[in-house]
Formats: sequence, structure tokens, C-alpha cells
Amino acid sequence: MFLTWFHYDNKGLLRTHAIIGAAQINSMWPSFLSLVSLYGGYLRRCFTAAGLTQQAIDIDAETTLSFWGPKPSKSNAKPSLLLLHGFGPMAIWQWRPQVQFLADDFDVYVPDLVFFGDSTTKSAERTEVFQAISIGKLLEKIGVKKYSVMGTSYGGFVAYHMARIWPERIEKVVIASSGVNMRRKDNDAMLKRANVENIDEFLLPMTAEQLRTLMKLAVFKGVGRRMPDFFLNDFIHKLYMEKRKEKIELLKSLTFGREDTIDLSPLFQEVLIIWGDHDQLFPLEMAKELKEILGEKTRLEVMKETSHVPQIEAPAEFNRVVKSFLCGL
Repeated sequence: MFLTWFHYDNKGLLRTHAIIGAAQINSMWPSFLSLVSLYGGYLRRCFTAAGLTQQAIDIDAETTLSFWGPKPSKSNAKPSLLLLHGFGPMAIWQWRPQVQFLADDFDVYVPDLVFFGDSTTKSAERTEVFQAISIGKLLEKIGVKKYSVMGTSYGGFVAYHMARIWPERIEKVVIASSGVNMRRKDNDAMLKRANVENIDEFLLPMTAEQLRTLMKLAVFKGVGRRMPDFFLNDFIHKLYMEKRKEKIELLKSLTFGREDTIDLSPLFQEVLIIWGDHDQLFPLEMAKELKEILGEKTRLEVMKETSHVPQIEAPAEFNRVVKSFLCGL
């Protein structure tokens, strides 16, 4: 729901790690220098170079949302596309390859969901439906009347609700690696694969070993075993500890996966489902079932040799499929 920071075309952090080696890095890298902070700065420069600026808006008296989007004076020049991140680091860590590829053809909006990044609320609401309503208010506030939406994992939950609530606003829907049709047994099976009792132990890791488990299940060709503890602990400290209590409340308030039955309606819009053939969080069988549930306007694309984050593991193919769908090709 979640990780997108460890595999970028064998460049940057992972390439340095592979060349030097974990033990050597541990012995030579200054403890005060954060690789996570350095790479976060690189991601912000990538978003800025794509023509996006970071902004924050009070959508009502209780909730403030932070987002990346075109400068207000330059928005609405192209079709609008909303990207909704999964449960994990803030949005810039999850959509970099897509922003760089799609910004030439779309006005791309990339919000941090409530309690991620600088987005926050005083409301007691915690469900993904509340997230959907909040993002809808944001786009209405900045004057985006029509748009397509793409959500990965937890962001796919939010995207589904937005499409259901506002069929007149949302033109097309992309759901990536998102078990919207999750039953209680699917949730239990995921916990068993992760060898944990509570979902927050898995999705909000507090130790290097817990993060390695998440990476092993989320990425087909996992890299966690090769990463030194100091790097993983830095990542946990910088990107997982903030607003941890509130994020646990978000997980406990999920409406999907509570029951033994599925309560979903087909969507009015054209829908593209993208799934990794080795997804260990939401197995491929769920994608096939979801396609049947969402109706005849839905198509499924299965990406080979990827797991839960195909948008990062195979960005070129993922981007090509998404753009073809959104442009009607």
C-alpha cells in the first residue's frame, strides 16, 4: 500500500549501495548524513522540474491538505489527472516516475492524503470515505471540475469511493494493486503471510526487520536484505513515525475487509485495473474478481515479474499502459 523508494532504474541510492556494499557503507558513512533526506530533496526537484509546485489549502474549518500541482495560473490547460498514493511514505516517494512521464500531457495533481506529509485534520473521521470526500473538496476548491483518478493500494480505495460519489466529475479510473474487493479472510491471509497479528506491525514498521518483511512482500525482486540497518532505520524515522497514532486509526477505520462478503457497486466510468502477477499483498485472483464486479467497462492489465508496486518496478510499461488508457488509444 505503500513502498516506492527503493528501486529507480538502478540509479541513485540503490546503485551506490550495490557498488559499495552494506558493511562498507556502515563503516564509512557519517551517521549525521541522512540518505533519506538527500533523496527526498532529489524527489522534490523532480516534481518541480515537471512543472509542479507544492501547495497547501484549508478545504474547510478542520482539514488542511498539502498537494503538488500546476501553478494556479497554468492549471486547466490540459486534461486533469489525480494521483492517490498508497499507505506508506508521502506522495512524492510513490509517484515520481509517473509525474515525470505524464506531466507533459496532463495537469497532474498529487495530494498527500490526510495524516500523510503535511495534510492533517481536526476531524475525528478516519475512514477512506472521509479521505475521498476531502480530496473531492480540494479539487473543487482549486477549480478542477473534471478529472481522471489513479490510485495505488490504499489510494485505490479512495479512488473507488471518489468515482462512486462523483460520477459526473470523474472521467476515467485507474486502480493499481488495490484490493477494493477485500474480504475479512483476505485481510487475515495477508497478516499470515507477513507473520504479524496486527496490520500496523506490517504497514507501519518500527524496526529494520519489519521493514525488510514489508519490502520482501511488496517488491518482486526485493532489495531489503542488502540494505544496512542504519539506512532502513533512517527511513523509518523520517517517513513512518510521524503521525503514527493517527495512521493506525486510519487502518482500524477501513471499511473494506471487515466483512466476509463483498459490498461493491459497478462504476459508471471506464476503469483500468493494473496488477503485478506476483503481488503478495493482494493476490492476482483478487484483480480478476474485481474486474468482474466493476462491470463491462473494466479492463485488467497484468504486469509480469512485478509485485505490489508495478508503477515503480516496471515504470516504463506501467506508464505506457496508463497513458494509452487515459488517451483512449
